[in-house]
Amino acid sequence: MAKTILTGDRPTGRLHLGHYVGSLKRRVDLQNSGEYKNIYIMIADAQALTDNFDNPEKVRQNIMEVALDYLSVGINPDLSTIFIQSMITELTELTFYYMNLVTLARLQLNPTVKNEIQMRDFKSSIPVGFLCYPISQAADITAFKADVIPVGEDQLPMIEQTREIVRKFNHIYDEVLVEPKAMLPDNQVCMRLPGIDGKAKMSKSLGNCIYLSDSAEDVQKKIMSMYTDPTHLKVTDPGHIEGNTVFTYLDAFCKPEHFERYWNDYASLNEVKEHYQRGGLGDVKVKRFLNSIVNEELEPIRTRRKEYEKDLNAVYDILVQGTDKAKEVAAATLAEVKQAMKLNYFEDKALILK
Repeated sequence: MAKTILTGDRPTGRLHLGHYVGSLKRRVDLQNSGEYKNIYIMIADAQALTDNFDNPEKVRQNIMEVALDYLSVGINPDLSTIFIQSMITELTELTFYYMNLVTLARLQLNPTVKNEIQMRDFKSSIPVGFLCYPISQAADITAFKADVIPVGEDQLPMIEQTREIVRKFNHIYDEVLVEPKAMLPDNQVCMRLPGIDGKAKMSKSLGNCIYLSDSAEDVQKKIMSMYTDPTHLKVTDPGHIEGNTVFTYLDAFCKPEHFERYWNDYASLNEVKEHYQRGGLGDVKVKRFLNSIVNEELEPIRTRRKEYEKDLNAVYDILVQGTDKAKEVAAATLAEVKQAMKLNYFEDKALILK
């Protein structure tokens, strides 16, 4: 069976380094590997509306921003299908049918949903659409019969929810849906890149992000303000690398060749860590090294983005063409689902003419 990938992002803001190390960079590698027949990348605007229903302009404004981020990191529309979720009404219909396969209690127990409800402080005023977004995500995945879903560790409960829906549907009706498997980042550090303030996760809503489209100057300002070790008050003080955001980022981005280019006082990151831990190495020097590395990584992304920004109509056409292609696939799956459920009355009138 041909391997198919589905992945995507909510267009609630520009994409950041957390997205890049957690998923975007991996998507480009998978796309270019030649191992996957179909790669679908979704701009999840309908899902974004579940907690931005009162500010749809925020979602609309960021659709093009996310598309530009995709293209600038190396997503190739000739190899990957980029589409807009809300333009494919088949996904909404699938969601409706799947709702009957999930209990309210099961949704409320989903760890990812529980965490996000707490983070957004919904309390008892949880929008039904937000509570049901694991079902919507199941519709997205199954519509394209995706069998590989690249995700971060925090999204594993969502994939398990989809697997449960697939198993239940196939048991009750027919073996139509494909049960997906999660693909986690191969670098443990990239599972969850912290924000520059040291918070557990880089988040647009927390304002602790380095964006892929940030200028070199903005990146430098953010890195120089980055959370380190609060006990490392003097250069001579021994420092801690555990929980130190600068070293977490170095673990994610630093390569041996960076030392020759930017800091030839050291031969490896381990040497830097050992010096910092015994004292005598200041935070500023480490941050300057990190700044050089991150800006080296982002410079080609910024350059590609500027090229795409010169012709936004071409980017718009990429979205239209990708969405048209994705809609055909989703429509075919929906037809199979309705046939399995015996809801295809006008294709088989014997279903209602007894």
